[in-house]
Amino acid sequence: MENNAPGKSFQRLRVQAAGRNWSLARPADLESLWQQMDDSDPGTEDNIPYWVELWPATVALCGWLAGRDLSGRVCLDLGCGLGLSVLVASVLGARVVGMDHQHEALCFAALNARENAVSSPLWLCADWNRPALAAGVFDHIWGGDVFYEQRFFEPLEKLLLRCLKPDGRAWFADPERTVSRDVWSRFARRGWKVADRGHERVPSDQTTVAVTLWELSRPRLRPSA
Repeated sequence: MENNAPGKSFQRLRVQAAGRNWSLARPADLESLWQQMDDSDPGTEDNIPYWVELWPATVALCGWLAGRDLSGRVCLDLGCGLGLSVLVASVLGARVVGMDHQHEALCFAALNARENAVSSPLWLCADWNRPALAAGVFDHIWGGDVFYEQRFFEPLEKLLLRCLKPDGRAWFADPERTVSRDVWSRFARRGWKVADRGHERVPSDQTTVAVTLWELSRPRLRPSA
């Protein structure tokens, strides 16, 4: 992954994913933007701009998507950030909704679609705690490194139960964080079919990050929690 700063207004990440070279614009790196935030603002924690980074889990997720038949499938990308996994799926013929709760992220995702000559998907600014999405419409729902806080489990499971088709599949690329270690057994206890679809070591800065790809299928009947 290469990081260049071609102009005053934004930086550019260059990354190879799903067999193609991509150029992704962003305003700055996470550390720089974090230093500009007001720590006294009670809303700061919910607005940390994690979306400006291209996380290893997203790169691994793109590789997984590249091996799937997504043509004509209706898909939802949770926390799409700079938009890379949305763009990969769009090139593969999917009808994708890229969702993020920060409007600025979606502005850069739309810019990245144009700069990579990808027909722009539908970008949706929404909070997964209150997603306002129709029931049972998505063939696939996915996310890269989205279970980085335990409080996200309940709203994300609720979203999956509402929005995933009965025969749909959800895919999550997870970098084996301590906080997300029990997420998959928790899904299994609630009746979800959980499958480990493989592991990948993704280069990141001066090291590599181990990422696991998990697949979820809807429970037939909802057991008690």
